[in-house]
Amino acid sequence: MTTSLTRYIDSEESMAAQTDGTYIPHVLTVMAQRYIGEHPPHGPVYRVTRASEIRKLENHTYSFPIERIFPEMHTGQRVYAWAKLWIEEPQEFIFLLRCLGPVRLYHNGEQRFGSAPEEEAEGTPPLKLKIALVRGWNHFVMELGKRADGRCGAEFGSGNRKNKPYTFLAPSLEREGEEGWIYTSPMDSPLTQMPAATMREQVASAVSWLPKRADSSDWQGRLEQLYGLSPGLKAISWTSVRVDPAMTGPVTVSGVAYGPVTFIWNGHKVYEAAGAGSFSFNLEACRRSGSLVAYSTCTEESWGFQLFGDLSNVVLNSPVKVHGYAGKWLHLGPFAADAELRANDYLKMDTIAAGSSGEVFWMTNEPEAFVRPFLENELFGRWNYPLGVTLFGLLETSRLLARSDMTDYVTRHVEFATSTYAYSLWDRKQFGAAGLNNQLSHIDSLDDCGSFGALAILANRLRQVKGARAVSDDIAHYIMNVQDRLEDGTLYRRIGVSPSMHNTMWCDDMYMSVPFLCRYSELSGDLRYVEEASRQLLLYKKYLYMPEQQIMSHVYDVSSGKPSLTTWGRGNGWVFFSLSVLLQALPKGHSSYKEILRFYRELAEGYLRLQGKNGLWHQVLTDPESYEEASCTSMFMYGFALGVRHGWLLEPQAFTRAVMSGWNGLCARVIDKHGNLYGVCKGSSWSYSNAYYKHELGWNLNDTHGIGIVLLAGIETNAMMNSLGMKS
Repeated sequence: MTTSLTRYIDSEESMAAQTDGTYIPHVLTVMAQRYIGEHPPHGPVYRVTRASEIRKLENHTYSFPIERIFPEMHTGQRVYAWAKLWIEEPQEFIFLLRCLGPVRLYHNGEQRFGSAPEEEAEGTPPLKLKIALVRGWNHFVMELGKRADGRCGAEFGSGNRKNKPYTFLAPSLEREGEEGWIYTSPMDSPLTQMPAATMREQVASAVSWLPKRADSSDWQGRLEQLYGLSPGLKAISWTSVRVDPAMTGPVTVSGVAYGPVTFIWNGHKVYEAAGAGSFSFNLEACRRSGSLVAYSTCTEESWGFQLFGDLSNVVLNSPVKVHGYAGKWLHLGPFAADAELRANDYLKMDTIAAGSSGEVFWMTNEPEAFVRPFLENELFGRWNYPLGVTLFGLLETSRLLARSDMTDYVTRHVEFATSTYAYSLWDRKQFGAAGLNNQLSHIDSLDDCGSFGALAILANRLRQVKGARAVSDDIAHYIMNVQDRLEDGTLYRRIGVSPSMHNTMWCDDMYMSVPFLCRYSELSGDLRYVEEASRQLLLYKKYLYMPEQQIMSHVYDVSSGKPSLTTWGRGNGWVFFSLSVLLQALPKGHSSYKEILRFYRELAEGYLRLQGKNGLWHQVLTDPESYEEASCTSMFMYGFALGVRHGWLLEPQAFTRAVMSGWNGLCARVIDKHGNLYGVCKGSSWSYSNAYYKHELGWNLNDTHGIGIVLLAGIETNAMMNSLGMKS
């Protein structure tokens, strides 16, 4: 751990060494470009998921209901389940395991766990297993037995819904890229070798693995294999066509139809068959590639079509790469006979369709082999509260620098999540846990929604972001009507991420609610939301404010009815940040405005007294021996600079000096010449002891809890300097 006595970076590497410490746009440019360069935009990864009894639970562990799958299994037999994970860097990771019967767990061929009878008892909580993951593929095998009382099965996985849950992949060669586990029928004899990367072909060839796969050679384009035979039903099929660039004339496509079918080439109808029979049509020679879409209708005999396999000069491919699928076509349906089909509504693969008997999404040409998008980027496209602030900082930076490319990056990130919101709700319902939007699709706390939701409203002001309004409406409903409250209406955490967080109130939650409520009030034109924001801030003051020090306690323990009295920097920063947002949104004639402004001034005085000698504030605000922390420093600067500009402070000169000292301290001590950011406290739990925050809660390099906040601090410092006629 680095303390205030040690600099994070050498002076020659600091941003202050590259500038005079005040040339703010240069610093913001370097920081923003570093972040975007390290986290470029990528779309989701599409994988096959097969219908299987082994599926994810809501907490992202997998359920192995062996007793239900094999009711005939007897004591002494065992079932093996096998999957793998790809890991970029070696790490120790805690997995959750609930034993519903005898369990052995193998990792890369070595046994890591074997259950005792007391660990298999009904009602036993999940075990936490720390496993050292290696770089590359990590193979996991579950050996699942049956007790004399009939209990068998398990639940196993990362259980890491709030962060980045792991998705396991099928390990055998013929299923390469599929999501999920493969498993055996009950076996009388144990496997002599546990599957590992070096022996998987040998083991896979010796055992028959489930769920069964259809023989792809059986596919002849007959859609009754996917959707049954019900006259009048409709379906969409889609492929990608690439024409040999050496071709100069028309390209002829021929095949056989099993019922009525219409072909659309790059948006234009090129052929329509009224019924079964052979067909041929030409593709425009001037278009060398594009989408070929087919609309099929079911008859009493059959439906679908097949293109002849010896197409010359034409290559068909799946229109998107689907891992675990070697076919050429994707299919969507079935639809009712009176449905008006518009394939373009679904070609972006982010929209659920209204099928004849429920909602549907794309699938392969194998029955019950579904196409699913998974978010496998480290950051781009992810929805969580630190990224809400990071991207807010990038958005404001793009405005200051007039960088439309940065604006586009942020709006694309937001739209990655919001455009798939409805899909992710369906995906969670269908498969137990969503492959993307793991927090947005399962909101059960303010952390899950408020911060990024506030960003989505801002992004949607710049251009229409698909799904943003629906997401915003649902978040507003959640905060106002679903989130747990005390009897006086104060928002709190009845159920936390871990038992230690149950029945607590965190000052962090002011940022998770207040900015969103302010922005949604403006979006909807409904003052109830800004009223609620001001009410919550004053309620939190009642529980967490320490008037003698004029700062906030991090947590109020509802169970014991007392505040923790711990003076964590970033927790205080969240409150001050939120106050600053609220003061900009709250009409000056509002009945609470004067009280809110008075609270802002009291906190500002308290924080001003605690600024460190290098211009930075400390991880524990009242302990100058704790390390200098970048995110709280930036939030205090942000609030001070706004106060100077808006006239909220009675004696602004001292706060102006504090902002300038803070900016110079950031440039000299925590931002290097490459735009890397040091000294940002990692995500926290809570404690009654300041020692936890000082000694156990260390800092991370380029942590997303701090990047956007530092950018916002620089922007507001720049605006303050300009308003005062100071050179920036």
